[in-house]
Amino acid sequence: MRNILLLLTVLLLPFQWASAQGYPKKMDTFIESDVQYLNALYLYLHQHPELSLQEKNTASMMAKELRGAGFSVTENFGGYGIVGILKNGDGPTVLVRTDMDALPITEKTDVPYASTVKAIDDRGNEVGVMHACGHDIHMSVWVGTARVLNRFRDKWHGTLIFIGQPAEEKGKGADMMLKAGLFTKFPYPDFNLALHDSPVLKAGTVGIHSGWAMANVDMLDIDVYGVGGHGALPQYTIDPIVIAAKIIVDLQTIVSREISPFSPAVVTVGKISGGTVGNVIPEHVNLQLTVRTFEDDVREHVLNSIKTTCKGIAISAGVPDSLLPKVTVHLPYTPALYNNPELSGNIYKTFQKVLGNESVFEIGGRTTGEDFSRYGRTNPPIPSLMFRLGAVSPEDYEKAQKGEIKLPSVHSPYFLPDYEPTIMTGVKAMSSAVMELMKK
Repeated sequence: MRNILLLLTVLLLPFQWASAQGYPKKMDTFIESDVQYLNALYLYLHQHPELSLQEKNTASMMAKELRGAGFSVTENFGGYGIVGILKNGDGPTVLVRTDMDALPITEKTDVPYASTVKAIDDRGNEVGVMHACGHDIHMSVWVGTARVLNRFRDKWHGTLIFIGQPAEEKGKGADMMLKAGLFTKFPYPDFNLALHDSPVLKAGTVGIHSGWAMANVDMLDIDVYGVGGHGALPQYTIDPIVIAAKIIVDLQTIVSREISPFSPAVVTVGKISGGTVGNVIPEHVNLQLTVRTFEDDVREHVLNSIKTTCKGIAISAGVPDSLLPKVTVHLPYTPALYNNPELSGNIYKTFQKVLGNESVFEIGGRTTGEDFSRYGRTNPPIPSLMFRLGAVSPEDYEKAQKGEIKLPSVHSPYFLPDYEPTIMTGVKAMSSAVMELMKK
């Protein structure tokens, strides 16, 4: 019954954002007056990134910003996670998430504010650290949205839950916060919202994909065993390198021959290691893979077929039962992100009214992953939406359209958002989305 009522709420919400006389102009004026503050915040975050599970200072700063915007804040929730609550009478409960962690990448943008931070990763290695996925943009928009909503409390009612999530890049943070009791110790949301900057959309624009928007992400190890020996005498061995090579090739037929062409799936072997020198056949080879799917039944089929393929190839090579390949699926995996169609359609129209039709796009899904998906996969499920926020400067966007340059992707050491228009658009978009769901 609760889900039916939520669905009716979304379908029947009147699109009257622009009907509050003078209000959009007041919001624009407030955001414009706040942009220098948010720019400074962004530059600080960009220059002080922290790796996954090390976000202590970043989380503390975000907690301080939330308190300044009138929220009551709980820190160190699920690692360095933070939860901010702002109650404003009876009404819907809306969750807005930002991620906070950075990547082990050395920045190569050469801008004056480039990150020069070094840190020790979880393997004990010193690495460069960079917000190469734009989480500094996400946090800046998140803070700006909190400040807008606090300023215009007379235009909405209900309960806001603003969460700062750690360890998104490792796919662990959402799981950590949920297991810590996010939805039992705090109000249960009616809607979940988040955004992600886009390395292909122009700053000042947004994109929405309804339905399956991002993929299940599974990481696997395959340990292939054999009987080692002299490289010149292969007849006395069972060569795990040859077995591994057959496995790599045959894994591609799972997608091409076992999965419907209308159900996207990816099986990528990203690492292979084994052996010591060229004239010795080793006893062990390790493969590391990523698998991307959308539907849960397709995920299950691909993972099972990987195990069957490995076993079959090893048996055909004469590998005894005691040495059959070991397939390890690392948990927790990142589940696919589903953008609720009704919610997506509602917010799409809201964005058109606030940003203009020319600045809002329908975009395709991606086989990358995002653990924001977990917040909607609860019982009962929560309608959720992650939209894309254009981050490319107009100049670079036009050059890319003409084929003059190739835009760097996220996770690139050259990724650099056009931060001021990106932040302003993000604050306007996210604030309007929240207020559409919570308007009086």
